[in-house]
Amino acid sequence: MSSELVEDEAETKQRVNVREYSEEESEGNGKSLKDYFDEAEDMIKSSSGGGPPRWFSPLECGSHTRDSPLLLFLPGIDGVGLGLIRQHQSLGNTVRSESNRSPKRPVYLVGESLGACIALAVAARNPDIDLVLILVNPATSFNKSVLQSTIPLLELIPGQITTMLSSTLSLMTGDPLKMAMDNVAKRLSLQPTIQDLSQDLVALSSYLPVLADILPKETLLWKIELLKAASAYANSRLHAVKAQMLVLCSGKDQLMPSQEEGERLSSALHKCEPRNFYDHGHFLLLEDGVDLVTIIKGASYYRRGRSHDYVSDFMPPTSSEFNKICEDFRWMRVLSSPVMLSTLANGKIVRGLSGIPSEGPVLFVGYHNLLGLDVLTLIPEFMIESNILLRGLAHPMMYFKSKEGGLGDLSPYDVMRIMGAVPVSGINLYKLMSSKSHVLLYPGGVREALHRKGEEYKLFWPESSEFVRMATTFGAKIVPFGAVGEDDLAQIVLDYNDQMKIPYFKSQIEELTATAARLRTDTKGEVANQDMHMPYPVPKVPGRFYFYFGKPIETKGTKRELRDREKAHELYLEIKSEVEKCLAYLKEKRENDPYRNILPRLIYQATHGFTSQVPTFEP
Repeated sequence: MSSELVEDEAETKQRVNVREYSEEESEGNGKSLKDYFDEAEDMIKSSSGGGPPRWFSPLECGSHTRDSPLLLFLPGIDGVGLGLIRQHQSLGNTVRSESNRSPKRPVYLVGESLGACIALAVAARNPDIDLVLILVNPATSFNKSVLQSTIPLLELIPGQITTMLSSTLSLMTGDPLKMAMDNVAKRLSLQPTIQDLSQDLVALSSYLPVLADILPKETLLWKIELLKAASAYANSRLHAVKAQMLVLCSGKDQLMPSQEEGERLSSALHKCEPRNFYDHGHFLLLEDGVDLVTIIKGASYYRRGRSHDYVSDFMPPTSSEFNKICEDFRWMRVLSSPVMLSTLANGKIVRGLSGIPSEGPVLFVGYHNLLGLDVLTLIPEFMIESNILLRGLAHPMMYFKSKEGGLGDLSPYDVMRIMGAVPVSGINLYKLMSSKSHVLLYPGGVREALHRKGEEYKLFWPESSEFVRMATTFGAKIVPFGAVGEDDLAQIVLDYNDQMKIPYFKSQIEELTATAARLRTDTKGEVANQDMHMPYPVPKVPGRFYFYFGKPIETKGTKRELRDREKAHELYLEIKSEVEKCLAYLKEKRENDPYRNILPRLIYQATHGFTSQVPTFEP
């Protein structure tokens, strides 16, 4: 199957960032496991005369342009090429929304099982071609799979399909019980649950004859031998693979040890990253909750040129992606019940974000709460209330493998990339400002987010005022803000100073710091002390998060004046002072909030409805 990625005809809009798709498009593309079997059965009938391998482009993907980057799907052991059937429409939507950006695009190879071995072979034989490999439960682990041991047994099976062959083929559907339960979960009626579950399991079992038609005994034996040969060939050529690679690994793959294989490939190949799907089976792309487009975006594997550009290659989250992220972090919103305050042009403080400039570029500068907990509520609130996507500047270690100065497992940070966060750097800030984005900057960085005991709400800013000069270059509005609430959610019991006194923790800190990308190497003082460690907090009875955005500072027309470093530094100190005032204001005012504790908030919502806005102090 081939599909082609098409680019959007206009620049990415920075304010209206959630792309609107129809309900059918955003909720699983309208295809199911049943559609896979039905269309596979039709394909078998239409191709009964044989013939060479074929490429086809599914109609659901829609039209494409001549300059679209190419995506080729290499199927697994089934061979019918419908393994992406549940992804066709989503891929097609992304394809159509991303047109006319750059003619120098990579070629995407999505290989499933056997197809992953073929993709690796293609990459090994073509090291000079710009390829991006998406390998789904690759069969490079064939020598450790259950299929290896079934060859002698299958050869002894007489005639047509038997119970044993049915059982072997049923493994291909991943986790049948989970698939059936997923279907039931979509039906909101509780009473017929047992009946529906039984019907779904019966339906799955009824497709075993179709599986037998797809892979009759002789074909299955031939395919398994093909798997064996393809696996051996791909493994012998791994050293020659230079392509960028993303390996998707299922935790309940009953055919292959896919998670173990993902770790092996990631260790063996420099440009390889794994993503684990612990509750899914071998046919990952046919299961609910798996969106290939979102996976590619989250791993920053979509690019328009030779290398990924975190600003120009960014695709705003779809409505379904944003809704899922909100649901995943809904617990934080419930626990902290964030209060948003902003300042109007006349200086009046109001609840809500009506004082926030709607047009960029806007630079938000503030204090980073413990472990960055403030971000979990701040960014969604901006999207929900104002449809503004804050493009955060984050530490580079969240984007690169440990040998490149990052962390080991990068998947927890995929959600940040989907929501537009970029590695902090001067060039990325320049690009965001030039694209009129709303940018979130924490000058205190890691030193503030991983602070010690007793350092709550203390700023650790560098002496440099470069972000001020960058903002004035583009006439950006600068919004100083304070965020208060970390001390009402958790208390540090083991901080950096404590851990450095314990040999085990000290060695861990030194090892992580040595591999992490170093920032501000030319900076002196506490802000330069960015040893990587994890403070150990204990939770408290949840309090509340408060955000106060000061009056926007206009820099338009001051570019020439602020070329003077002293004047730029004066503005820098003014911004820092405003942030400190915002923090002091919130710390004082929250003492008068009758709903600061979670218990009165829950009582209020039980009375007024759980979607109602909980009151707070008078600004």
